[in-house]
Amino acid sequence: MILAIVGPTGVGKTKLSVELAKKYNAIIINCDAMQVYKKMNIGTAKIKEQEKEGIPHYLFDIKETEENYTVYDYQKDARKLLEEYKDRNIIFVGGTGLYLKATLYSYEFVDEEKKTENFDDKTNEELYFLAKKKDEFMNIHPNNRKRLIRFLNKELIHTPASKPLYDAIYIGLTCDRNLLYERINKRVDEMFEEGLVEEVKSLYDEKKKGKALETAIGYKELYRYFNGEISLEEAKDLIKKNSRHYAKRQYTWFNNQMDISWFNVNFNNFKETVLEVEKYIDNKNKIK
Repeated sequence: MILAIVGPTGVGKTKLSVELAKKYNAIIINCDAMQVYKKMNIGTAKIKEQEKEGIPHYLFDIKETEENYTVYDYQKDARKLLEEYKDRNIIFVGGTGLYLKATLYSYEFVDEEKKTENFDDKTNEELYFLAKKKDEFMNIHPNNRKRLIRFLNKELIHTPASKPLYDAIYIGLTCDRNLLYERINKRVDEMFEEGLVEEVKSLYDEKKKGKALETAIGYKELYRYFNGEISLEEAKDLIKKNSRHYAKRQYTWFNNQMDISWFNVNFNNFKETVLEVEKYIDNKNKIK
């Protein structure tokens, strides 16, 4: 059985994944684009060792922050795990929908070494539009022509990803939008209390750079603070704002791209939500 737990940031996906893994004796595979990176823990809300409760977790902390880890790389790594653990129950958890769909649907890629285009006939604006069309979460400046071309050449999709390759159950967690935004704001405050500024400062002092640190919420804003561009309070406000906007984009993406069964989270009694999801999964498996 393959389960996928999706939804916006801050809604309880990690907690649910561990509870379901215990019940179904499953392994857990990360599906968050930033949690693959080492030393990016607090800002990505990465699961802590004690929270894993002995459940095997994969594709966490597998890359250095300077390395470029793509959707294509994730697809290869995740499908390798699917094959290796095909006799086990597997749970994907995370909010990076493109990673999940590239793994479980018929995405095919062409390596840039095999096929490249120079895009000499395209303006910067046209390149930016093409890049956004390929990945709406792409975060390259419209005037950075070199990076846009490299991005467009890196993972050329040449077949539509409309056909599921694996039989999976998709679970989405949701809640009232205002409540979600309140939780996101509170979580950012908690991240600061846990040492987010110190975590990012350590990376900054080591002169760490790369796509991950340029795009990850919580890191890009604090890098601006350390560069003297904004105040610490402005950085904190930006992290909250960008996190809320990201959650909104996540909802839009999942609703448009996948057939997901959504569950309203009871934060006062999370066990109730767990039992509701378990009942749904058990009924789905009976029907098969």
